Amino acid sequence: MTEGRWPTGIPTLDRLLGGGLETDSLTEIYGEGGTGKTVFCLALAVRSLSEGKWVLYIDTEGLSPHRLASAAADLAPGALERLLVVRPPDLESQRTAVHRAAILAADARRPIGLIVLDSATHYYRLARTEDDEDETRRALAEQIGDLAHAARAHDLPVLLTNQVYQSRRENTIEPLGGSFLNHAAKTILRFERGMGDHRRIVLVKHRAQPEGAVEVRITHQGMLPT
Repeated sequence: MTEGRWPTGIPTLDRLLGGGLETDSLTEIYGEGGTGKTVFCLALAVRSLSEGKWVLYIDTEGLSPHRLASAAADLAPGALERLLVVRPPDLESQRTAVHRAAILAADARRPIGLIVLDSATHYYRLARTEDDEDETRRALAEQIGDLAHAARAHDLPVLLTNQVYQSRRENTIEPLGGSFLNHAAKTILRFERGMGDHRRIVLVKHRAQPEGAVEVRITHQGMLPT
């Protein structure tokens, strides 16, 4: 294992990332619905649980129990007890959940292997209006700041998924949250649909690696290289 990297278990992606996810920073994943963002997060959560670590999973979009059970099918008995899932009902509750996750990351009694925020911008999109857009943006920025601090302070990989919008000016799919979120994330991956169960993962940004892309397949085991 490369120092400062945590392997995803997908060899082609790990090579693209220089050994795996960076363990002291945020990794942002964005893409349209159905591109495999949650599948990827669950696969990494299961990987961390299999290593004996705890996982903090903040779920804002309604994680399917069937999908979770399928992803965790090969885990040892009792391993799922180390998965802490929080389902905040709104942006303010999400802020509380993120703050508590950062506190738990500092608690040596539970060795945290991974924090996931899926999705970081679901409630941001719902709460944002012209009248309070600045306040909504500040609330999201505070959460991202808490997660970035937890990653740096505890050498911990943190995953956050992001929703997208269609840019009419550029005619492209862009991540929500503005420039501050893209600045805070030191690694950014874009997930794209392919034919059937195929997906494309594009490395958009990285502190040390060049841009590139890999092809993967979605299976009941998570994601596998093509």
